[in-house]
Amino acid sequence: QVQLVESGGGLVQAGGSLRLSCAASGRTFSSTTMGWFRQAPGKEREFVARIFWGGGSTYYADSVKGRFTISRDNAKNTVYLQMNSLKPEDTAVYYCAAARGYRSGSDRYDYDYWGQGTQVTVSS
Repeated sequence: QVQLVESGGGLVQAGGSLRLSCAASGRTFSSTTMGWFRQAPGKEREFVARIFWGGGSTYYADSVKGRFTISRDNAKNTVYLQMNSLKPEDTAVYYCAAARGYRSGSDRYDYDYWGQGTQVTVSS
């Protein structure tokens, strides 16, 4: 069992930055895939980024590539999402997720565990 707790959301102006954190507890292994997703009102939950807990390989949605960076701190059991050059269309609830084993990670159904979400609002 893995428990995930997100933090770091808030209100920011367009062009600003935020860093989200996802603290993981329970049984995490080097083969775990960690992902960030987001869901705006009235829209489907969409993939943002993923990282492998062990090797650190990353993958991003085209919409955030070059602006967002996913990283992990193994000692702290924490995954981060650094978000720069934020746009109003980035406004959403952001969710952290974990999957047992290595997954491509862009499909929400790859994941076994989810956090409660943190709100990010970008004003124009």
